[in-house]
Order: sequence, then C-alpha cells, then structure tokens
Amino acid sequence: MRRRRFLQAAALSSFVVAGCRGDKPRVVLYCAQDREFAESILADFRARTGIETAVKFDSEADKSVGLVEELIREKSRPRCDVFWNNEVIGSLRLQRQGVLAEYASPSAATYPEWTKKPGFQMFAARARVLLVNNQRAKGRPAPRSLFDLAKPAWRSSFAMARPFFGTTATHAACLFAHLGASAAQQLFRDLKANGVQLVPGNKQSAQTVARGDAIVGLTDTDDAIIEKESGQDVDIVYPDQTDDSKEALGTLFLPNTLALIRNGPNPDAARQLIDFLLSPEVEAKLAANSSRQIPLNPKAQADLPGSILRPNQAKAMAVDFEKAADVWDEAQRFLRNLFVD
Repeated sequence: MRRRRFLQAAALSSFVVAGCRGDKPRVVLYCAQDREFAESILADFRARTGIETAVKFDSEADKSVGLVEELIREKSRPRCDVFWNNEVIGSLRLQRQGVLAEYASPSAATYPEWTKKPGFQMFAARARVLLVNNQRAKGRPAPRSLFDLAKPAWRSSFAMARPFFGTTATHAACLFAHLGASAAQQLFRDLKANGVQLVPGNKQSAQTVARGDAIVGLTDTDDAIIEKESGQDVDIVYPDQTDDSKEALGTLFLPNTLALIRNGPNPDAARQLIDFLLSPEVEAKLAANSSRQIPLNPKAQADLPGSILRPNQAKAMAVDFEKAADVWDEAQRFLRNLFVD
C-alpha cells in the first residue's frame, strides 16, 4: 500500500512539473470532462492567455469519484487550482469538506440563479437517457422508463455503467433522494434480477448498444449522440416522461461544475481559467462538438440536433442535489453490496 501511494505521488509530481516549467504563469486543472472534448478548449485558453496548463484527467472507469477523493486527500496541501467536474454531487461533497473556495466569476453573471452554488458554478449539461438499438428492438415497443427495464420483456437486454462512479453513481444517489431509499433499492434489485449487464462506463454502455450486444443502454447524451451521429441505427429515449405514478420521475439533467480549490498554488491564473471556461464561447463550443452538451448560459448561441433536448423541452427530474449528496454514502453501500460479489 505504501509503495502504491509513493508511486501515485511521484506520478503526480512529474505531471505537475511536466505541465508547468519555468517561471511562466501556470494553472493546475483536475478534469473529469472527457479528454477528447476538453483538450481543444484548454488549448484555446493557453493560446489566448499564455498561461500554461497542467491537466490531470480521470479514467472512464472511475469517472470523477477518483479525482474527488484525491482532492480530499490533498486538502491540507493542495496541488490543484481548478476542478472541472462532470457532475454535481462530487462538488457538493468537496464543498462540505472545505476543499472549495468561493469565487463569483464575472462570466457567471448571466447564468440562471439555480446554477450558482457556494463554492462552484454549474454549466454545460447532459441528460441521462436510454439508447436503443433499433434492429434488435424490432417488434418491441421502446422502453419509456427505467422501470420498464426491470420487466420480463427486457430481460438480459439492458446495459449500464457500474453505478459506483461518475454520472451513473450520481444518478443512483438522485434516485435514492427522489424515490426514497426503499423504492430505489427495489428498483436496483429488480434490474439485477432482470439480468442487467454492467460495463465500465457510459461510453461503453452506448457502444455496447451500437454493436448490438445489448438492446438498451443507460448513458449520457454526450455518449449517445456520438453513436447516433456516426450512423448507427439507434434512437435516444428521454425516460420517465409520462404522468403515471412512479414513472413520472422525469429525465435527469446533469450539469458540469467548475470550482476554485481553496489555497491552490496559482489562484490568479485559476480565476482566469474559470472565467474563460464559463464564457458563452466555451459553452457554444461544447454544444457544437460531438458531445453536444447543453448550454445553461442564455448568452451561449448553440444549435443542437433535434435528438438533444434542453431541460425546458423535456420533463426534467425535480432533483434536490443537496439531498442526493446526503444519501450518497447510503446509496453506495447498498449498490456495492448488491453488485460486487
């Protein structure tokens, strides 16, 4: 264990040095956004400001959670300046641990009030959707709810990311908060009994459906739209849009978040990076690239494809992220006991 921690520390030290040499202005970013979508935006920032950026990305298998735990471990001696998270609950956990510093970016002035939290700012959302393989689903009505996937018609036909990391873990905590622990636990028990296939991440869930190895996959819109726009015979379903009792959940929309790390080594450069990332230009770029992320700033001009709905175009889940953060540990204990042999 000691050896592994030593190697992790050595790797991070070399990452910081490699990314930030000499006396140039610099900033250290921990980033849970997919590398393929973030790198060109960060290159624009470097070109515009001359500030060197050292970036630590997470892996698809431990999306965001690994970086959150690392930031908590580093709290007394922060190495990071800015955290770009791909969901909300991890940022709330960091706020409660005192890891984040409050910063009211001027770029956030035009965002809706609900996107502004003490210690972090929400931007650029994705939705949690079902991706359906049309060829394999022939003769069956498409599932319209997460609850449909626990029914015999979809036995051993459904894939989702392991619910211990990233937006799938966040989704699970939101279900615990919204439905109550008992109902959420029963839903996950039913999905397991119906033969759910667990895959490493949302990308793999979408790819599993596109290949036909599963008929339906729970994933994020950024991973779903890549498969659809690449010509795969798949459709995107926004789940739980009906008004029927428990199936009136609504679709969960999950913003990215940006946070300034308390006592980070480069606070001035960190604020400049946050200002840049919250600009309408960056939200428009995230909407225009293959991830098709949904702008939250009204000033961001973006044309999204018809298969990508904004929160005001669909029935959105009325989620209390604070409550979801409260039940995070309970949800994770249950899910690990249920799915980890």
